[in-house]
Amino acid sequence: MNLIEATDLRKTYRLSRRSSIEALLGVDVSIKAGEMVAIMGPSGSGKSTLMHLLGLLHSPDIDGGPKPTLMIDGVDATTLSDRDRTQIRARSMGFVFQSFNLVPTLTAAENVALAAEYAGTSRGAARTAAREALASVGLADRAGHRPMELSGGEQQRVAIARALVNDPKLILGDEPTGNLDSARAREVLGVLRRINRERGHTVLLVTHDPEVGAACDRVIRMRDGRVIADEAMMAMTAVAA
Repeated sequence: MNLIEATDLRKTYRLSRRSSIEALLGVDVSIKAGEMVAIMGPSGSGKSTLMHLLGLLHSPDIDGGPKPTLMIDGVDATTLSDRDRTQIRARSMGFVFQSFNLVPTLTAAENVALAAEYAGTSRGAARTAAREALASVGLADRAGHRPMELSGGEQQRVAIARALVNDPKLILGDEPTGNLDSARAREVLGVLRRINRERGHTVLLVTHDPEVGAACDRVIRMRDGRVIADEAMMAMTAVAA
């Protein structure tokens, strides 16, 4: 069953009255529930824009071509209000970014709990869920540490725990290993692969890293705002282990 089914996704960014960037030029994409998929391509290919549309951070353009469709878990996202989109992001999606985006004055547990509270969970339940999420990424003993007291790999695992805390159906990562050395990148990638396999979360990653792509079930390759290839992959044994 497809968790995401999208057709004719277009996005143009207006820079000025005379200048614009056509980031997506009519993209069709489908993601099965439980898949781990990488979106790859050179800078400017439209891969991050595609992730932002699938993650309901931006809306597809509705003029200049065929009417786009974006079905997420059976819901037509193109018809949703901004409030509804925000609620779906908070409750059904988790985001992991290259720069971690942790609040520096909060502990790891408080950063993770904040995402649960934002989704409407009571403070006590949010704290419990945060501890469980941190334990699931191997950081139970670092719950009381602030970001500056953690390594880059640990900070990104906190970010993954924050993405997991509301038990989302979809985890989206934009270059989640981009700020890490090779050892820490493999560590974070292994956590994402394990979560995907053990918990069944659908994982969608934007990446330049061929090692990340090779660890996924499928790679969607983009260039110049279009999908140019959709390839099944064989996940690396070392990461899968």
